[in-house]
Amino acid sequence: MGLLSKNVIPGNHGKTFGTNAMKDADLLEIKNSILEIDGIIDVMLNTDIFPREFTVHTNKIVAVHDIENKVKKVGFHAVPKDSFPL
Repeated sequence: MGLLSKNVIPGNHGKTFGTNAMKDADLLEIKNSILEIDGIIDVMLNTDIFPREFTVHTNKIVAVHDIENKVKKVGFHAVPKDSFPL
């Protein structure tokens, strides 16, 4: 399962990440930063839960560590969640 755990693969499901960012402005900055990565087509923010989450959709395989690094540059953390519920 290395491919699924270490990458975001194209498709409708995407990959969900938890983050320690709380403010809407910070989440928007994270979203804009992630959208700079080649292959990212959409970042959906979920501000209704704690910790906040965002889901990344791609049109090609993108490494999870690339997304984590982009979020770290903004000053926050991104923790990938399980790919599929058990």
